[in-house]
Amino acid sequence: MFDFGIAGYEPLWLNGRSDLVRAHAHRLRGLAGRTLTCVWMVWDREDDEWFCDGPVLFDFDGEQVEINHQKFDDLSLTWNTVDPGAPVRWPDFDLQWRADPLPGLPALRGLRLAGVELLEWAVRDMAQGNVDISFVFETGRVTVFNALDENGLSFAPPGRHQRIHPLH
Repeated sequence: MFDFGIAGYEPLWLNGRSDLVRAHAHRLRGLAGRTLTCVWMVWDREDDEWFCDGPVLFDFDGEQVEINHQKFDDLSLTWNTVDPGAPVRWPDFDLQWRADPLPGLPALRGLRLAGVELLEWAVRDMAQGNVDISFVFETGRVTVFNALDENGLSFAPPGRHQRIHPLH
């Protein structure tokens, strides 16, 4: 199993909303009411940009969910397995963890999570049924989405081609 150069990281790839709900809905629901303390992302120091292949870590008062997409529909959620203080060792890249590196993330730090939504791609194409994870706050949201074999990040409301499945 490929660990993305991250000690202790063992992604567990799931496909589709039902697999994700069965494996993680209870813990995702349990994040509601917790405060977002940090978002950690793998940063390419040479190109000075987000390295989108690595997992995105959301720390909610010490409960860390690690989100990663690959291919058209693989999604991995792991919990409290990655130490962002440890090095990232991926050949041919100079990578490190960076806290809240993208515009929009610092504004969410310190906010209490209102809830989690699963956003399911509803268009009949190769990505049909793909699931994105959206964290909803009173004054905004952040979604980790499948950007075709890597992670993407959005602060916008769900698109018209996504079915919203709130976790209550």
